[in-house]
Amino acid sequence: MDEHRWSPRTPRATDLVRPLRVDVRGVSGPTKSQARGPRWRQTSAGMYVPADTDGSHVEQRILEQGSRIRMHGAVTGWAALRWRGATFFDGTAAADELLPVPVVVGHGLLRPDPRISISWEQLPPGERELVDGVWTAVAERALFDEVRRHRILRQAVVDIEMAIAAREVSAGGFRAYVASRNAWTGVGLARDVAAVAGLGCWSPQEVRMVLAWMWDADLPRPLCNKPVFDLDGNLLAIPDLFDEMGCAGEYQGADHKDGQRHRQDVARHERLRTAGIEVFEVVGGDLLDTDLVVTRMRAARERCLLLPPDRRRWTLEKPAWWEPWARTRGLESV
Repeated sequence: MDEHRWSPRTPRATDLVRPLRVDVRGVSGPTKSQARGPRWRQTSAGMYVPADTDGSHVEQRILEQGSRIRMHGAVTGWAALRWRGATFFDGTAAADELLPVPVVVGHGLLRPDPRISISWEQLPPGERELVDGVWTAVAERALFDEVRRHRILRQAVVDIEMAIAAREVSAGGFRAYVASRNAWTGVGLARDVAAVAGLGCWSPQEVRMVLAWMWDADLPRPLCNKPVFDLDGNLLAIPDLFDEMGCAGEYQGADHKDGQRHRQDVARHERLRTAGIEVFEVVGGDLLDTDLVVTRMRAARERCLLLPPDRRRWTLEKPAWWEPWARTRGLESV
């Protein structure tokens, strides 16, 4: 799974263990006496998995609690999005605290349990579907519930961008969904962040960097992950952030310290600067210091060569080879 940690989508683990009901014969599940023994762990009322099953794994937790749901209800919020394959919804809070699995039951009944958080809000039949054996809310409803769960503006933008990057929702589709929920609790925040959606970021830290550019540095909405070419049609880079004044910004996480990755970063930045594009970097921890990041962003933009378009040594116009090449690498939407 490690190779997928920076991808917006991740394949589901293949070693998940589905909970079993007690079986008096001990064929399709443990007997009552076996269930009380050390070889089984209770996941919910009447449901058990072998005791050595890793109950801290995010998808195992979702499966265990999602197995409670039958006629009514669905897993929602971060859990539904992760079950659908969206990487960055990992079910943890600060200090790696494990969040309870959110479920919405509508008019259904579900026994309270600290391993789940229960919402009794409406759940129309068309807003839930069976995904690989677990009833989950459709992606738009799951995202709507997640945004309203934590009620944190910037994190809500991160949520939307990561759901879009995972191709679970579109910016327009989510805006339309929110527009149909005018009387719902928390819809104001959802409406505000939906208006920002569609930045085009590929990771949570990219989103936070772009929001610092827009909201803290008070600079124009940039392009994100758009290819930039030289005038001969060669790819210069796909910057995390690009301002058409000729300024590129990149977030450098811990994986960029690797020797080969670092060499690639240096070469890419050199290509951009040779083409007259000013580059700034934001590294891990910088986003905690707003003044530092804002100063760096504004200084980089001020250093841009304010050349008219006909004198630029770069272009956003895609050469003929780009689309076929991009499709083979999953970049057709870039």
